[in-house]
Amino acid sequence: MKSVQDLGDLKGKRVLIRCDFNVPLDGETITDDGRIRAALPTLTQLKDAGAKVIVLAHLGRPKGAPEPKYSVAPAAKRLGELIGAEVKLASDTAGPGAEATVAGLADGEIALLENVRFEPGETSKVDAEREALAQKWAALADVFVSDGFGVVHRKQASVYDVAKLLPHAAGTLVKKEVDVFSKVLSDPDRPFVVVLGGAKVADKLAVIENLLKLADTLVIGGGMAYTFLAAKGYQVGASLLDEASIETCKGYLATAEAEGKQILLPVDVRIASGMDFAARTVDGPVEVVAADAIPADKMGLDIGPETEKLFADAIKSAKTVVWNGPMGVFEIAELAKGTAAVAQALTEVDGLSVVGGGDSAAAVRELGHDDSAFGHISTGGGASLEYLEGKELPGIAVLEEGN
Repeated sequence: MKSVQDLGDLKGKRVLIRCDFNVPLDGETITDDGRIRAALPTLTQLKDAGAKVIVLAHLGRPKGAPEPKYSVAPAAKRLGELIGAEVKLASDTAGPGAEATVAGLADGEIALLENVRFEPGETSKVDAEREALAQKWAALADVFVSDGFGVVHRKQASVYDVAKLLPHAAGTLVKKEVDVFSKVLSDPDRPFVVVLGGAKVADKLAVIENLLKLADTLVIGGGMAYTFLAAKGYQVGASLLDEASIETCKGYLATAEAEGKQILLPVDVRIASGMDFAARTVDGPVEVVAADAIPADKMGLDIGPETEKLFADAIKSAKTVVWNGPMGVFEIAELAKGTAAVAQALTEVDGLSVVGGGDSAAAVRELGHDDSAFGHISTGGGASLEYLEGKELPGIAVLEEGN
């Protein structure tokens, strides 16, 4: 992949850059600006080079038409504050407003076009529809820079098709993400430990299958752990259970044993009668029981203290650790202890610690850890998962093609 430096002198050039500004909002207030901050190195580099910078980004899940609640206006305002210069906001995505805003840019100025997902062509499965939209954006620019790692697993107009139409390069963020995950998958320092959590085991089966070949130890917590416990013959009560995946999990446990790999599962869990996620409350008291002693009417909602120590010891003994997915319902204080223990252990790794985006990235910040406490915090939950599955990511593959 080319880097921004490989594009030559950019003074006066119109640079179209795809960023990931899909930030959480409370009304119009951004509650976590991590994704905007992650784009600053490349945007500053382009600004300082005297480029006319045209930013493409999405926010939320609009259905191919403008929706005021999904306007990228809050992102434009926050980016301006962080970069110390006005960010001009176009009134549309690929129409007269975008054209006029770009035409008015001086060297070193930045414009943000409206939410790319206001255009149905952005996410269309029809190649010609995506290409037609990409051609509108390509007509505004001289070169393209891809710096939204959170979307590189999508074959979308602003990620994939526009890169085929313009000379292109990877921004600092995408380059770093690719370098880290390439290292992890091709040449990890060992012991190599992968920590997986989150609710659904089905979402991570392909990751487990790929990483079972590469990692020395798989640590499995969160809601997905109960399907593995069921595969061992344990009763898991009212806990999350994917019955369709039990046989697959049995196969993974057998493969690990046969190949001398380790799959660590919870030995104790925190249980309760249930929870109200929206209200962030637990039904009744939270108790700790052995993983093979969950009552029929109780739900496992977090790993227990013995498991915290077991998992933390495995993590701290590693030279490479990748973590994707919380150990419990970390958004509820009583059920955040397992996730907190894993996050703390990652800060103590004598080697490369990688937090795989999504809920894990949100958790470490919510728990008060500074980004610098970890080797790398990915900005793409879905993209990092697909990378770990060994899939080809369209937004990366297109950057590796010559232009």
